[in-house]
Order: sequence, then C-alpha cells, then structure tokens
Amino acid sequence: MTETDRRDRRDDRRDRDDARADGGRPRVAVVACGGTIASEPGDDGAAPEKTGEDLVAAVPAVSDHARVTTTEVCSQPGFDVRWRDVLATAAAARDAVGEGADGVVVTHGTDTLADTAFALDLLTDLGAPVVVTGAQRRLDEPSSDVPANLALAVRAAADARFSRGVHVAFDDELHAARDVVKGHSNALSTMTSPGTGPVATFTRDASRLVRTPERGVAVDPLADAIEGPSDVPEVPVIHSGTGVGAGALERALDAGVGGVVVEGTGLGNVTAALGDALGEAVASVPVVVAGRPPAGPTEPVYGTPGGAVTLADHGATFAGDLPAAKARVALALGLAAGLDGERIEALFAPA
Repeated sequence: MTETDRRDRRDDRRDRDDARADGGRPRVAVVACGGTIASEPGDDGAAPEKTGEDLVAAVPAVSDHARVTTTEVCSQPGFDVRWRDVLATAAAARDAVGEGADGVVVTHGTDTLADTAFALDLLTDLGAPVVVTGAQRRLDEPSSDVPANLALAVRAAADARFSRGVHVAFDDELHAARDVVKGHSNALSTMTSPGTGPVATFTRDASRLVRTPERGVAVDPLADAIEGPSDVPEVPVIHSGTGVGAGALERALDAGVGGVVVEGTGLGNVTAALGDALGEAVASVPVVVAGRPPAGPTEPVYGTPGGAVTLADHGATFAGDLPAAKARVALALGLAAGLDGERIEALFAPA
C-alpha cells in the first residue's frame, strides 16, 4: 500500500467520523447474493427469490443502525456460487465504499459463506467494515434467523471498529473470515471459529470485542490482478485417509489442473502412496497441504514416505491453520493473480 493510499484511507475514515459526529447514521450498502436468507419455498424445493431490497423491507430494524442501500450481484444458492459471483461481489463492495458507503453487508448462502468471506479478505482491503451474513431458516419458517442476522450484520457494518478485514455476522457473534467455518448443517449457531472463537459478541444493547479485528492475510489485495473468472484455475482437493492411493491425484493432473490442495490427516500427513505421487506432482503444479482436524496447524513432524517432513522435502507448501476448503480458495485466487513461489506461500500465513 502506497503512502497516498494510506492518506486517502485516513481521509475516508475522518469523513465517516465527521458524519457520525454530525448525528447522521452511517451508510451501509447491502450486496445481495441469494442463499437461504433470500429463499422462498416452491414445489421443487426452496430457491433464492427475494432481492436485497425485499430483505431490507422485511427487516425494519436495520434502519435503527444505518441508512441502507441495496445492490444485486446474483441469486445463487450457497452450494452453487461461482467464481464470477465472488469477483462481482468484491467489485460491488469496492464500488460501494468508493461511492461513500461506511460499510458493506453481503447476504449469502451458508454452504459456501465462509469460502466467499475469506475470498473477499484476499481480494479486498477497503478500510471499511465488510460483513457477510446469511440464514439457516427462511423468512417464512418458524423461528427464522433472517431478521436477527441481517440486523446484526448492518449493525456491525455501521461500526468503524470492524474496518480491518472481512467478518461474518451470525447468531449474535462476529467471526473473522479467516477462521470461520460452517459447523452444523442446520443449527442456527452454525458459524463457528474453531481454535480462536469469535471476534466480538453482541447483546440487544451492547457489544464486546473479544480480540482485535484484523485482515486475515498479509498479502496485497488480489482483485486488481485478476481480470475475470476465466483466470481462476481448477484446484481440486485430494483427500487422504485409510487406504487412499494415488489415483485421484493422477486423474486430477491428467485433467490439467492449476494446482492441488491435499487434505492430510493430523498435522498434514498422507498415505505413502499419495506421498510418493505428490513428490512427482510438485514438479508440475503447486501443492498445498492442509489438515483434516477442525482446529490446529499443519506442521512437518513425521517422516516416512507420507509424513509431512517428507512432503516438505518434496517442496509442498503447508496451509498453516487454514482448512482445505479455504486453502483451495487461496491457491486458486493466488494463481489467478499470477502469484508464484514465496508469494503463494504468503497466502497461507496469518496477518
């Protein structure tokens, strides 16, 4: 970041602080992407139908915290979000802040909400709060969490304390994009941060910072280096476990993938057969090793053909505390941005 960028960011923050001092409510842009939060029931199953404007109109409490505008990016279920949707969301968030928004809320399906939140952390560094939220129950369902989650997200996006990094608002908690995962298929408290916990917690009238909000990566924002979704290569996740051989990896390489993420066991270990194949694979594509446990780092400790020490000797990169799903997001976007070598490794280091 240049000194001019830093000066501009300080000026932007000063302008927002001045607006609040004048008694004006912060301006929050809601960027709508579909998901359960926007879904309605149908004969063929539920599907996203509501716009961002529909959601804001259905949750009057958002106006208690901010002046809200809405933008439509897509209307996808969380399980079918595409790279073009992620890149368009990053562009919409940047445009909103550039046009004077004090914060941004992204409404999204929960299945890949953590993926998109982390992608936004990699792609942008806006100096204004960016908060991703969704819901486990539609507005028409009993005990819907749409109103509470949307109001919480707007409340957090209107709070300048959360201007560093991207966060996820869910069930009265705010989580860092780097750490958060979907921890339960249908529980309202699905969003959790194994190993770290939330960044902040909220009650009706107050909030408490548990740790300092910050961007979860130490690399420059990647958005400007990616021309479009066609730049993002295919990066499969290869799973290791009892009896796993090299077949899945060999098929992926034959298909011409841009890189490979391996979900190893424990600290990042794989079977001997997969370890031998990875030793050959690193000559042609970047290989990143993540761990299967929901918390804790990958770390070279064990030898043998599939041990992480051997994988490190082969030239594999380790994902640190990132789960395989987020390691895949980081590698795919890093390759799309033209990163290689040490710059790829930097994607996996915390800020």
